[in-house]
Amino acid sequence: MVDKKGLVKKILNTKEKFTKGAVIREPGSTKNYKTGNWRTFKPTIDQAKCIKCGKCWAYCPDAAIYKDEKGNFQVNYDYCKGCLICQKECPVKAISYAVEEK
Repeated sequence: MVDKKGLVKKILNTKEKFTKGAVIREPGSTKNYKTGNWRTFKPTIDQAKCIKCGKCWAYCPDAAIYKDEKGNFQVNYDYCKGCLICQKECPVKAISYAVEEK
C-alpha cells in the first residue's frame, strides 16, 4: 500500500515549485535523440531546381529540413525519417529520393 501522506509531504518539500494551470516551463526536445536511422528513403534536394519556396520545410513533420547560411534548404539526416512528405509537397519536383543503404 502506498503511503499517500508521506508521498504528498515529500512532493511539497521539494525545492522545485509547481506551476498553476499545468504551465510547462521548458518544452521537451528530441534534439538529443537522433531518429534518422529509421529511414527507408533518403530525400535529396536539387539546389538547381529549388525555388526556395519553403514548402518542404513547412510540411516536414520532424523539422529535419533547415535553411543554411546561403539560403538553401538542406536535409538534416540525423532526424529525417524518410517520409517523403517534402517530396510530395515540392511544387517544382526538386526533391528526389533513393532507398537508404545501411
